[in-house]
Amino acid sequence: MKDKKVPAFAGIFELKMPKMGESITEGTIINWLISEGDSFEEGDIILEVATDKVDNEVPAPSAGTLVKAMFQAKDVVPVGEVMAILEVSEVKKSKVQNELKAASSSANENKAKLNRPKPVQQPSNSSSTSFSTSNSNTFFSPLIIKIAKEHHISFEELARIPATGNEGRLRKSDVFQYIDEGRPYKFAQPVAEKDPTAYRIPQLNFDKGKGKVIEMDRMRQMIADHMVYSKHTSPHVTAYVEADMTNMVNWRNANKVAFQEKHGERLTFTPLFVEAVAKAVKDFPNINASVDGNNIIVKEDINIGMATALPSGNLIVPVVKNADTKDLKTIAANVNELAGKARENKLAGDDIKGSTFTISNVGTFGSVMGTPIINQPEVAILALGIIKKRPEVITTEKGDEIAIRSMMYLSLSFDHRVVDGFLGGSFVRRVADYFEQFDINREI
Repeated sequence: MKDKKVPAFAGIFELKMPKMGESITEGTIINWLISEGDSFEEGDIILEVATDKVDNEVPAPSAGTLVKAMFQAKDVVPVGEVMAILEVSEVKKSKVQNELKAASSSANENKAKLNRPKPVQQPSNSSSTSFSTSNSNTFFSPLIIKIAKEHHISFEELARIPATGNEGRLRKSDVFQYIDEGRPYKFAQPVAEKDPTAYRIPQLNFDKGKGKVIEMDRMRQMIADHMVYSKHTSPHVTAYVEADMTNMVNWRNANKVAFQEKHGERLTFTPLFVEAVAKAVKDFPNINASVDGNNIIVKEDINIGMATALPSGNLIVPVVKNADTKDLKTIAANVNELAGKARENKLAGDDIKGSTFTISNVGTFGSVMGTPIINQPEVAILALGIIKKRPEVITTEKGDEIAIRSMMYLSLSFDHRVVDGFLGGSFVRRVADYFEQFDINREI
């Protein structure tokens, strides 16, 4: 049976903000490459958009003309929002119907939001920078918490939102209406009875000094939000161990040239680190988890994220997927490919999503050790310090002797809500054991 031909459609086409990842809800227009009134061919790049993770080019679906740009450069546009009106010569009708269906769904949702009754705000005699807690019920459903995470809303701010649900429960509509209103209580301070024993945050006016003012780019702003959110959400505890890396260092130095000649891949320390960490995660699966309200989700896949610096100086976390199932050659190929894409700003959405545990090689910058901030929604992150030769006391057949050894500090920051000291300490010790017990006779 022959496939039916999908009829072509010529006319007005709405170009919408594409979805560039499962957790991406908006994008920023970097630059318009086509001006209003200009014509283009199918596949020509109409504009460039950026998220907090990657930059993307948006191609033309067909030849045509740019009738109207709905947003300007640097505007933040929600996923699914119409960015431009195009007059096209030919687009598959099914594609247009899908676009119109999505637009209708979005319109109905917006209409429903506008028709919602606005919650009555609690009156307050305080100044505009204070608030009265509107929803006394401090229980938030997993859906509310998920929305809050997506919009970087803290639990304190959630408590300020007027609630219309039963028994003072906060509803999804309450949160979205609050966001639509511009989050008026974002920086408000609570009105509470004075407790003489409580610590008060002093209202200090710091002299920030004079100098060159550099505006944060969007990625740096998102990184700042993520870091503050992580420290606010997860009670961070850091455990430290020291590892003798001599066997691994000697093996890598002896085999890196042969490895590249045989497999065509550079052998850095990162693939060796990823391999050992994946084995330790398999030994302690509860470290490979995330928190969803009162539930702990232990992940089935072991996907190791590796914090990587971009040319701009910002950090990003590309991911080695299913690291526990891959051999060293494949891990090295993945690591080299991701590192190359990061240097060239070519990481795609799939390259940076799905991480279940993250490592940060702070030794690359000469740091002895670090206290990394957890990459949400994970529950732990491992920092690897510089490998440095030191005189150490070792036990040999002759007894205790002093020898030159290659040593490294490992530091594990973990979420003390769900990872206790025993699990955190045991895990980081196991990683160090795998480093120290590296087989010096291993074949490439």
